[in-house]
Amino acid sequence: MPDRLGPSDATMAPGGLLDVLGVAAVVLDDRGRIVLWSPPAEELFGYSYEEAVGRHAAELLTEPSGRDEVLAAFAQVMAGQGTWAGAFPVRHKSGRTVLVEFRNMRLQASSTWYALGIASERETLDRVERDLALSARLVDQALIGLAVLDPELRYVLVNPALERINGLPAAEHLGRTPAEVLPHLDVAAIEERMRQVLATGKPVLEEFATGHVPHDDGREHAWTSSFYRLEDQAHRVIGLAISVIDVTEQHEQARAAAQARRRLSLIADASIRVGTTLDLPTTARELADVTVPEVADIAAVDLLDAELPGSLGRNTGEGPSRFRAMALKAAHSTLATVAADPVGQVSHYPRRRLVAQAAASARPVLVPRIRPADLARIARSEEAAQLLLEAGVHSYLAVPLIARGHVLGTLDLKRTRNPAPFDRDDVLLATELAARAAIAIDNARWYQHQRQAALALQRHLLPPQHSLQAPGLAIAHRYQPASTTVETGGDWFDVIPLAHDRTALVVGDVMGSGITAAATMGQLRTTTRALARLGPDPAELLGHLDETAHDLGDTMATCLIALYDPATRRCCLATAGHPPPVLARPGQHPHTVPLDPGPPLGVGGIPFRTHDLTLRPGDDLILFTDGLIEVRDQDIDQRLQTLTDLVAGARRPLEDTCDLLLTALLRPDTQDDVALLIARVLPTGTV
Repeated sequence: MPDRLGPSDATMAPGGLLDVLGVAAVVLDDRGRIVLWSPPAEELFGYSYEEAVGRHAAELLTEPSGRDEVLAAFAQVMAGQGTWAGAFPVRHKSGRTVLVEFRNMRLQASSTWYALGIASERETLDRVERDLALSARLVDQALIGLAVLDPELRYVLVNPALERINGLPAAEHLGRTPAEVLPHLDVAAIEERMRQVLATGKPVLEEFATGHVPHDDGREHAWTSSFYRLEDQAHRVIGLAISVIDVTEQHEQARAAAQARRRLSLIADASIRVGTTLDLPTTARELADVTVPEVADIAAVDLLDAELPGSLGRNTGEGPSRFRAMALKAAHSTLATVAADPVGQVSHYPRRRLVAQAAASARPVLVPRIRPADLARIARSEEAAQLLLEAGVHSYLAVPLIARGHVLGTLDLKRTRNPAPFDRDDVLLATELAARAAIAIDNARWYQHQRQAALALQRHLLPPQHSLQAPGLAIAHRYQPASTTVETGGDWFDVIPLAHDRTALVVGDVMGSGITAAATMGQLRTTTRALARLGPDPAELLGHLDETAHDLGDTMATCLIALYDPATRRCCLATAGHPPPVLARPGQHPHTVPLDPGPPLGVGGIPFRTHDLTLRPGDDLILFTDGLIEVRDQDIDQRLQTLTDLVAGARRPLEDTCDLLLTALLRPDTQDDVALLIARVLPTGTV
């Protein structure tokens, strides 16, 4: 038998819980003498092996007052009446008293009996017990999911919080790996990081993950997980500790906050992007562009045809409603766009269609999850319904476009790839976008109404085609309204037959735009025709027109009058602030006719001057309004030079000259009307 108790396996390094407790082993013979004395006993009691072995334990370790109790306990154990356990004060070699927790039992070696005493300092034991109790309580009652895995990543401990998180009792965790316990989650990458923590000792802290769990119907959960390597007192790896915090509510709140920020940003973006022009199709496209893909995968804008310029009339409230498809936008290529009404087409929607119901009720229509039967009320036909089914349309929302209390049409939204159904938040967002866009659409609609009315009035006030004939002259003309994003102006031209085969050629431009400018133009044109027949020269005529413009109040206009007599080929010209005409004479480079510009009509008090010009057969006199030559990035002289260069060279038909000038000089963004009048002097005797 060895002299001292020690490790039986020299390859096993110390450092376990027994070493923390400092457990001492002492063996006594049947008379109570010490026969074995372990190294921890030396540390606990202070006596060396040599000092302890052979001594009577009661005499060595106890005070006289407590020896009877010790001897009685020893006798009880040696008599085979069981073990003895308890705490007892022991005298340390230093003289101090140490409270020691004992466990005593009888041992037999051959025919000899011994007593084995296992002892640990009570203070150390209490501290360890408190730590264990605290750890167990913390683990059991923690709101954080806690678990311990062995080096093979098998669960060996699971607390109640993790049971709730995983939806499984602890018994179904123990002995199994995370991949076996949570087959519905992709844990392969997580287990790989666990192995890295076991290998390196570097913890993984608060790793975020999301997923779905079977015990919660369809709800996406979120967790943060941390992994720590566990080591014993000898720094041997004994497993892995994991902590899991369910942050689903915080994740949902953060997602809701982020979604709210995106929605606010989208609304702000719509305020900038929708309504950049007064063109109805453009405004409708802008609305569709804003909603895709942030709100829907497919968006269509349909307007009630009765509300559009040029409509054949309003709906009677009975029978199908007429809708005109204005815009269609998809986030990806899909059959759902084939199922939609072609842009520009007018269709009759029966009352059962949801888009018609949204317009009729002025309320959104929401179908969060589409059933096959719903497609018949969404699609325009059975074939279209089948296409929507094949496209995977699973959620639908129709929102009325309401401006100033009036329904103009609908915003039609569908989802295919976005798996989330439309909800009440989407309804609120789409309604807000529709309301903002509806104002822009209504503005564009009223502008189109007003512009069409102004154009109709202006064209009505211009001279009829059959009246534009003059003795000794060939006449060509054009009137070109401005682009659709700008109101029509007050440009005009006229060819006025006078006595003795004379002809007055007139071009003018009323400052301003819209119906007012067109009406003023009509008044000035009518006055010009009436006064011209009284026979004044162009300067006198402009003087009378100046007074007329002044009488109209806050009216200003430019005007150029050319009075031609075919008998003498004399042409008298006068201008009121108007661009000079261009004379294109065969064999010469075209040039502007120098005239005293005079003030615009309506200024008053400044006389006008008449200039004489003799024309020859073949001469072209080109009269035009400033919309033909005025642009922002070039000066007037440069533009006039371009005009004269265009009409230089070989003579071409007057109609071709008109087309050439308009094509070459006008730009797509031209913001002014253009009136163009060209008179070519014919040889004598030519009609």
